[in-house]
Amino acid sequence: MNRITKKFTELKKKNKKALVVYLTVGYPDIATTEKLILELARIGVHMFELGVPFSDPLADGPVIQASSSYALKHKINLDNTFSLTKRLRKKIDNPLLIMGYFNPVLNYGLERFAKNAGLCGLDGIIIPDLPTEEARALRSYLDKNKLYLIDFIAPTTDSSRIKKIAKECRGFIYYVSLTGVTGARNKLPRGISERLAYLKRFIKIPVCVGFGISNRKQFQSIAKFSDGVIVGSAIIKNIRDNLGKKDLVHKVVSFTKKLVP
Repeated sequence: MNRITKKFTELKKKNKKALVVYLTVGYPDIATTEKLILELARIGVHMFELGVPFSDPLADGPVIQASSSYALKHKINLDNTFSLTKRLRKKIDNPLLIMGYFNPVLNYGLERFAKNAGLCGLDGIIIPDLPTEEARALRSYLDKNKLYLIDFIAPTTDSSRIKKIAKECRGFIYYVSLTGVTGARNKLPRGISERLAYLKRFIKIPVCVGFGISNRKQFQSIAKFSDGVIVGSAIIKNIRDNLGKKDLVHKVVSFTKKLVP
């Protein structure tokens, strides 16, 4: 059983919701990314998105864009990320997913990418600029390596497309809470609960909500209606605010601990 499915099954039995954390690989360096993941797993973060930096991250807001640019300057790429995953897999059993853009994956080679992603111990792939309709080839290679391709649904996704996605989706659905790019918000849009209830009529796998969630109150509010919550920009911002400090890992872990359900 894929670790993603296994984790959601475990959480459901305990009546808990998943906390999924996004980290840009190599921000501020690979060693710190590794330490952060190990410490965050220790305090109860359930899953991790390993953000592979890209020069044109169209779904990301300024905070993650800046972290991606920083990591690119330090030569972070898919191979670095696979190596990091392999080391992490020896130490933790949490689901690990790559979050990246399609251009580097295509350049790497779809079959080679899927094979190496499976060999290093990844569980899922998130590619925000790869529509479901164009993902058949990659999904086929990932299926062979027992990896899930995570699909997105947005507030603007109509019912006919939701039904198409429902036939293909694996692991969980990444529900984008708002139109626009990633980034912490003081307030989340109204109507999320109604939208999630509507999705559940078609989607039979877990639904996790991302984009804009930055504090425990928002987490608790979203968790009432979803199977999990994804937090990225707020944590990357906390890393940025502590760059150069010896206690960076401690500061970020302390901040994230406030979100842990």
